Amino acid sequence: MAPSGLLVTGASFAAFRGLHWGLQLLPTPGSAAQDRWKWRNICVSLVHSLLTGAGALLGLSLYPQMTADPIHGHPPWALVLVAISVVSCLSTAILSGHYVGFSVVSLLLELNSTCLHLRKLLLLSRQAPSLAFSVTSWATLATLALFRLVPLGWMSLWLIRQHHQVPIALVILGGTGLVTVGATSITLGVRILVSDVLQSRPRPPIPEHKESRGTRTCCDGEPVTRDDSTLSLKD
Repeated sequence: MAPSGLLVTGASFAAFRGLHWGLQLLPTPGSAAQDRWKWRNICVSLVHSLLTGAGALLGLSLYPQMTADPIHGHPPWALVLVAISVVSCLSTAILSGHYVGFSVVSLLLELNSTCLHLRKLLLLSRQAPSLAFSVTSWATLATLALFRLVPLGWMSLWLIRQHHQVPIALVILGGTGLVTVGATSITLGVRILVSDVLQSRPRPPIPEHKESRGTRTCCDGEPVTRDDSTLSLKD
């Protein structure tokens, strides 16, 4: 399976590079004209995340046995999906043909990456704040919890329970990666929640304090009564 997996990986890499080149022929939004390379790169990442994330969700729905036996239980097309992802940390599954189900579960994180890339595109095109940006922000937070934190929790729990079936090197490598990605995901979610939701809420207007007639306020906040009567000057 290794030669075919490497062949699919190479073809996938070439296809996405070709997509990046082809985007040069398309117009770039004027607001993102100064970051054309970044715009194209995020667009390619968006397509990649949408393809692999949706493929993982569909694959697990059609073949739930991959979660029951993440090491050996997988259909042939699942290895192709993992190879298309072009992610170096999944090379063990591509080269050995094992842990494919575990790798497919990890690809669910790409569904959240899809929303993250779309959010970046809206920021580059100066579409924040807007209804589209608000919807994307909420979708990003929802998919972060559902398709990032939940799969990471499941993978961590499975790795702890099945550590006797996994080589110690993979346990250490996988555990370190899961902790790192989990901490990064939580930090990212908090930052998006604060910047896109909390700080964008309209603040209630500060009530104006009207001075009563004949009263003014000193710098220490204590009211001082003013005599409005007319002073008569005597010669």
